[in-house]
Amino acid sequence: MRHGIAGNSFGRNQKWRQATVRDLVRAVISKERIRTTRAKAAEARKVVDKMVTLGKKGTLAARRKAFALLCDHDLVKRLFDEIAPRFENRQGGYTRIIKFALNRPGDNAEMVLLELTERIVAPAETPKVEEAEVVEKKDKGEAKPKKPAAKKVVKKKAAAA
Repeated sequence: MRHGIAGNSFGRNQKWRQATVRDLVRAVISKERIRTTRAKAAEARKVVDKMVTLGKKGTLAARRKAFALLCDHDLVKRLFDEIAPRFENRQGGYTRIIKFALNRPGDNAEMVLLELTERIVAPAETPKVEEAEVVEKKDKGEAKPKKPAAKKVVKKKAAAA
């Protein structure tokens, strides 16, 4: 019986399960959107929300707790300087799970998209429209210039010795 045991085991032991969730959290913080299974996304979502909450606190102790899980100074800096300020006015719900229509082909696992709710979307650059060249109609009497004739390549035979 599983009395007092919360969460999904993913068919792994405790250390492998923690490593899996840690890697998913690192991927969400670095890429802001990942594709994974529903069960893994549900477990990772809990930890990502806690990391954003730590980022909103902004204290040294919070940075140390975040580093204990992320194990990367660049990710901790990104979390505290870029991601957490986006969620200043939000009291929770920092992530969303979007289900895909089709399951994974190999094992029919339900696939989802785990992403941060506040994302910075780069505006699409509109292509610059250059002024169109005005093409004047030619008189019917003008002859079209002829294309230069293609040069013929002549192979020289090697002198027989």
